[in-house]
Amino acid sequence: MLDWMKTAKSVADDPVFGFNPDAVTRSITVDIAASASVVWQILTDLPRYNEWNPFCIRAVSTLKMGDPIEMTLISYATAGGPTVPNLEYICGFEPERLLSWEFPNLDFWPYPARRDQVIEPTGPASCRYFTTDAFLGENGIHVFRFAGPWVKRAFDDTAIALKARAEALYVSGS
Repeated sequence: MLDWMKTAKSVADDPVFGFNPDAVTRSITVDIAASASVVWQILTDLPRYNEWNPFCIRAVSTLKMGDPIEMTLISYATAGGPTVPNLEYICGFEPERLLSWEFPNLDFWPYPARRDQVIEPTGPASCRYFTTDAFLGENGIHVFRFAGPWVKRAFDDTAIALKARAEALYVSGS
């Protein structure tokens, strides 16, 4: 469980943004034979997402806390169907450790969520990566039940692709 999850209000305490540990999708964890700095470089090189990321094929942001991140996602809900525009906001930025963004609660789309991409250094030339999506508030469990399986597939594919990209860059010295 991530630090913010340990201290978050519950759904009972905050029906809009409360955290429910049963409404979290988590990718596989991949061990990467590349340094955390290489993985961080890939995750923050947004213009190149289309070169390696099978789920998020476009991302534009300053990556400053609170700033938007505009994304184009491949719809895993329809087996790789149409692309979907997505707008979230940077809420976590710890170089070589954590990159996070969140979807707000909107009157017309009351489904707040938070995505965390976690890098855990395991040595000078290795690290571990996983990503989570916490679906928040009273609606979170319903979103998790509907979207959780395809979000997991998308996140697993992303983790595998990130591993391949990082290891190739690390070996080539790029």
